[in-house]
Amino acid sequence: MFPHMMGGGCWHAHGRGCGEGVGHGHGFGMMHGGGHGDEGGPFGVRRPLRFLAYRLELDEKQTEAIARIIDELKTERAQVAVDERRAVSAFADALEGDALDAARLGEAGASRVRSAERLRDAVVKALGRIHAVLAPEQRKQFAFLIRTGAVQF
Repeated sequence: MFPHMMGGGCWHAHGRGCGEGVGHGHGFGMMHGGGHGDEGGPFGVRRPLRFLAYRLELDEKQTEAIARIIDELKTERAQVAVDERRAVSAFADALEGDALDAARLGEAGASRVRSAERLRDAVVKALGRIHAVLAPEQRKQFAFLIRTGAVQF
């Protein structure tokens, strides 16, 4: 679940890369996910937090604050996943009858949009809170990690 390091590999707690390049399934709390026995699913906190603490040289107070931010975003992403399953089910329900239930299709689509907007707002809020926690040099490094794809939102 670690974000990718520059140079095509990734870093793990045991200090070794996994030998797999960018896009092989590691993710960060607010990014893409999967791979290597994820603790907490694709939006787990422990390992991504450790990665950021290491790369940004976070102090204890910063680490605790960012842990809370990531955890809140993880919760929001989990709710969006539930909403997505409900929307897919509603699409299927609208299609299975003799007559198309256009109203139900429309509501399911609108539900997806609301979820996407809620997630967008949560990501924007999380980034703002992270910005406030970081010192200027840490912000530059964090922006670099985002820009290079090591951290994805």
